[in-house]
Amino acid sequence: MRVLAASLLALAIATSAAAQEVTPAPEVSQEAVAQASDVAPQSIATTPEVAAIEPQLAQPTVRPPPSRARPAIDSDEGGLWGMSDRAEIEARNSGQLERDPALNAYLYEVACRVADDVCGDIRLYVMNRPYFNASMAPNGYMEVWSGLLLRAEDEAQLAFVLGHEIEHYRQQHSLAMMRTVRARAGAAAVFSIIAAGAGVGIVGDIVYLGTLASVFGFSRENESEADQIGYDHAVAAGYDPHAGHTLWSNLVAETQVSDNPDTRRRETRASIFRTHPLSADRVEALEERAANASGGETNRERYRAAIRPFLDPWLRADLRRRDYGQTAALLDRLAAHGEDLGVVEYYRGEINRLRRGDGDRERAFQHYTTAITYPDAPAAAWRELGDFAARDGRNAEAVTLLTTYLERAPDAGDRAFVEARIGQLGGGQ
Repeated sequence: MRVLAASLLALAIATSAAAQEVTPAPEVSQEAVAQASDVAPQSIATTPEVAAIEPQLAQPTVRPPPSRARPAIDSDEGGLWGMSDRAEIEARNSGQLERDPALNAYLYEVACRVADDVCGDIRLYVMNRPYFNASMAPNGYMEVWSGLLLRAEDEAQLAFVLGHEIEHYRQQHSLAMMRTVRARAGAAAVFSIIAAGAGVGIVGDIVYLGTLASVFGFSRENESEADQIGYDHAVAAGYDPHAGHTLWSNLVAETQVSDNPDTRRRETRASIFRTHPLSADRVEALEERAANASGGETNRERYRAAIRPFLDPWLRADLRRRDYGQTAALLDRLAAHGEDLGVVEYYRGEINRLRRGDGDRERAFQHYTTAITYPDAPAAAWRELGDFAARDGRNAEAVTLLTTYLERAPDAGDRAFVEARIGQLGGGQ
């Protein structure tokens, strides 16, 4: 995402700068976008560029008209929109795109609840990426990552984040940031940014590095503004006024138990890519605003029901980050209301199995054993317990556990291997 942001903004700068001297770069045509997608364009948007990339993810077939007209391609804003269109095509065709209709419809509904005035602009994409991140491009394309959805505890916290990102869009912070970069950088710096964003080379000059830092992140002023106005919209929509500072506080607490010392020290704790600097001042400002507020809803049950089908794969992806301290903190929050305990206990076991520290084997065994007492335990819990039994020489028990695993996961990718192991343990003829 950081490379994409750098490339997008730098190319937009170059496009708008070059527009004064050369023929403007061509816009993304409807035909070209249609060729890049297996979904036909829809007639729900007012411009062919937007219509061509409209995602078919159970979002409304009829929506309000866009709140703003598409800028001219030979303007700096038009260049930024053009690059956003191309980034949106990449997102739409990504293997990480989550196409589940119910989840996409739910998130779009929440976004429109906190931002009904720009509801017609929003095209929302859920991406299966295990980091806390959301963003909204100048052309209305929004990404919400699975790591964020795991870490938001309820709908009110999700609404706050969506309101925050939409406020960046409303206030055109990306455009302001691009103009700042252009003012700081000459042509050579701009093209160095392009090269660095594309992975071509390393920018060595300290001035260029400072410019790159500007490209990669919104200013603290931008972030505070998005917090405060996003808060206003979320509260006006009927959500819990404490959601914003609770979410940010949770993220700070999670990073403080990270296995990575750099993560624990970093002030910009909320964002893997440092695009959203989070400071204690921002948390305190939101807490002060909510101190005398009351009422509002969290819709926790509705939110948990929406993400429940994805807990297993999303937690598996989170484990691949190998930051077990953060994942453990996440699991504690998921378990706080006594829900989804089979999944939570299984992944607590996985942390210990993978970490392999002193006492971790015994803890992993206990968590797996607890997991299978709940109806929502992943089938893999029986496989892991079967492996424990086999290693301890309890072959008959291992056969029973591994057989149960295959019964619960009839399409398991490792079926042939597990069947062979059952035979080796004396359970097959």
